[in-house]
Parts: sequence; C-alpha cells; structure tokens
Amino acid sequence: MEYDRIRLYMFGSFDYYCLCADNNYAYYCRGQELPGCIRLFTDRPCSCIYFRFILAPLAPHPLGVLFLFDGYGAFFLGLIILASLLIVLLSHSYNKLQGDREEYYIIIFIASLGAAILVVANHFISFFIGIETLSVSLFILIAYRRSRDYSIEASVKYLVLASVSSAFLLFGMSLIYAAAGTMSFNGIGIILAAAKTFPIIITVGFGMMIVGVGFKLALVPFHMWTPDVYHGAPAPVTAFIASVSKAAVMAVLLRFFFAIKGFQNIPIFTVISVIAILTMFVGNFLAIREKNLKRILAYSSIANLGYLLITLLTGSNEGVNSAIFYIISYVVTTLGAFGIISLLSQSSHDTDQLENYKGLFWRQPWLAAVFSLTLLSLAGIPLTSGFMAKFYIVFAGLKSDLIALVISLIINSVIGLYYYLRIINTLFSEGDNEKLPRVSFSGHFVLGVIALVILWLGLFPGGLMDTIAQYSILK
Repeated sequence: MEYDRIRLYMFGSFDYYCLCADNNYAYYCRGQELPGCIRLFTDRPCSCIYFRFILAPLAPHPLGVLFLFDGYGAFFLGLIILASLLIVLLSHSYNKLQGDREEYYIIIFIASLGAAILVVANHFISFFIGIETLSVSLFILIAYRRSRDYSIEASVKYLVLASVSSAFLLFGMSLIYAAAGTMSFNGIGIILAAAKTFPIIITVGFGMMIVGVGFKLALVPFHMWTPDVYHGAPAPVTAFIASVSKAAVMAVLLRFFFAIKGFQNIPIFTVISVIAILTMFVGNFLAIREKNLKRILAYSSIANLGYLLITLLTGSNEGVNSAIFYIISYVVTTLGAFGIISLLSQSSHDTDQLENYKGLFWRQPWLAAVFSLTLLSLAGIPLTSGFMAKFYIVFAGLKSDLIALVISLIINSVIGLYYYLRIINTLFSEGDNEKLPRVSFSGHFVLGVIALVILWLGLFPGGLMDTIAQYSILK
C-alpha cells in the first residue's frame, strides 16, 4: 500500500505533462488568454505541495530498481516544474504571432519529463532513458523555427553532440556493468566499497561517462558547438537548455558520483579537477571576445558548470548542499537573463546582438534593471544569490582542502566581471530610439518573480540552506 501511495503521488506530479491533449491546453495553444496556461499547471493541485508535505516525509523510497524517490529528487522535481512553467510563460509572448504552436508546448513538456526522470534516476537504464528523452526533445525544439537563420545548423550540431555523448555514455556504462555486474548506482557503490580500490575497467568506464556527460554539460574540451547551439535556438529554448537541461544532468551526476564515491579515486579526482579548471578559464576568456549576448551567456554557462564541478570533489554534505544552492541560483538567474532576450525578441529573429541593447535603460528601465540584477548575480556581486552560491562553494572547497580549485574560482569570478559589466555599461549608455516589442503582463510577472528570488536568496540564504540540508544524498 505504501508503495502504491508513493507511486500515485510520484506520477501524479508528472501528470501535467499528459495534459497536452486536454481541452484547456488546446485552448491555450491556439493563442487564447493566458489563464489557459495557468490552468494547465494547476488542474492537478500543486505538485510542489505534494513534494514538500506528502512525498518528502515518506522518502526515501525506491520505485522498482530504476528510480529512487527521496528528498533530493523531490527537490529537483519541484525546481524543474517551476522553471518549465516560467519558460512556458516566456514562450507565450515569443510565439504569440505564430499559429503553429501546439506541438511546441507538447515537446517542452516531454523535455521536462526527461529532465524529471533524470533527477530520480538510480540506474543506468533510467539514466539513459531520461537523457535521451531530453536530448531528442531539445533537438526538435532547436530546429522548431526552421525558416530562421542558423536554426537547422544549430539543430544538426546538437544532434551530432548528443549522438557522440550517447555513444560514450553507453560505452562507459557497459564497461562498468561488465566489471560490477549491476547497473544500479547503489549496487555499484556497494561493490566498489567492498573492493576498496577501483578496478581499471571501472575507472576507464567512468572516464568514458565523463566524456559523455561533458558533452551534455558543455565542459571543456567538449564545448565546441555549444555557443552555436545557443545562438541558433529560439530564445526560450535556449533558456531551457541553459537551465533545466543543465540542472537535471548535474543532479544525476551528483547522485551517481557520490553513490560510487568517485572523489576517492585519484585518477578520476585528477581528471575532474583539470576539466574544472579548464572549463572555468576557457569559458570566461572566450566570453570576453563575443558581441552576441546569447553566445556570451553560453560561455558564461560553461564557466558556471566549471564552478559546480568543485562540489563533486568535496565528498561532503557541504559540497552537496552548496551544489543544490548554486544550481537553484544559476537556474533562476539564467532564466532571467535569457528571459529578457526572449521578451525583446520575435519568433522570426532574436534580439541578441549587444548593440541592440544600447540605451535599454532609457527605453525600458524595468527590463534594464532586472537584466543588470541577473548579470550582477552571475558575476557574484554581494546581495545577490550568485554571491552566496559562490560563497558556499568556496566554503565547501576550503573545508575539503581544494585550494587550487577555489583559487581558480575566485580568479575567474574577477575575469567574468569584465564582460558582465560591459553588458551593463551598454544598457545604461546613450542609444538610439529603436522600437522594442511590447512586453506582456506574463513577461513582467516572470521577471518580477525572478528578481525577488535573486534578492531573497542573496539577503536571506539561510532558510533555503536549512531546507536543502534535509535533502542531502549523503547520510
């Protein structure tokens, strides 16, 4: 009975993905009033209430051998659902002038389902199903506006990246399965704990998986076409890739890495340390030379994933907690930055050149203020969520004696400050009177929520950190 109850609530939280054929959903997709979209997410009473007050007290609970529903997974499920809702609201204005939108929202929900599968995955099969569901959906979304410049090119490049990533992932999983005899995360961890040292075949297999995940997270040196994908995709899709997709992959990587205690293996520790440092420096230095906002933010996301890799190597609850806080801050801030681009763009083309934002403050002061706040948060300026997120990573890194990685983070935060301030300077400089699209109420609502969250997490982070501490994957 308890298992059925968990399963009911678990998949009850997913059932809004199945509303694509619902009359309310079709009503919204044909361009009617915004409340249809709100009903889409509220026809099943508040999934997040399920998470916090019904599911969390019963967790952890395995769902067969493929899934582990615990507080950690519930926390990320809530984050994915809320982020997907904000992206749907941003897409409403972006797609308003187009009539062929039904499938767009269906695919967004399928991609979100793939991300949701990832964060509760506890087995190689569910890991692969989730990541492929997410990848195939994103491949379609990137090419959705196929008449636009770069969209088809970006989609083909993403397809190649996803294919190479899947090949490496499967090869790595097969090697680990051959040595361990199980595909369960916890089962592999138990076998490795009994062996005391990593067999060479498992080390090689995990190295192959690092390459596969590296393509998904755009880690250096697996980042090559990521800025092209960000540039060619529609702005709301880019927001989804940079936020929900990255958060889901990082969540399952954290779960797997800590289950097998990968931080105790010297070769793996060394490889991830080198990748983290390279990712920080390359991402920030390449962003300096760009003049396209989406490409700048693409390189910024690469650098941010480098910061997050530090948490993998801490081997402590503080590292897991700081990773969760950083992911939340990163998702919210990234949605804000790409949300501004989405609201000022049209489905036929994106307003993504830096010169398009010259003098934005004198034309749209509210948008310029929120954009500046998101950039300051990405830079790690005090009183923003980004500052506290980096502070917690630095604290966890120092506690685990990761001095070189912490110093690299601090240096790169200073480097990143240059191109973030360059964008802010452009917003407040004198510009032309180029007419910008009118921002809808839903757009202002999303930006207001994002601004409040950034400031709240920057000023009062303790409440969220106390909540996060309840959901640690290390007991």
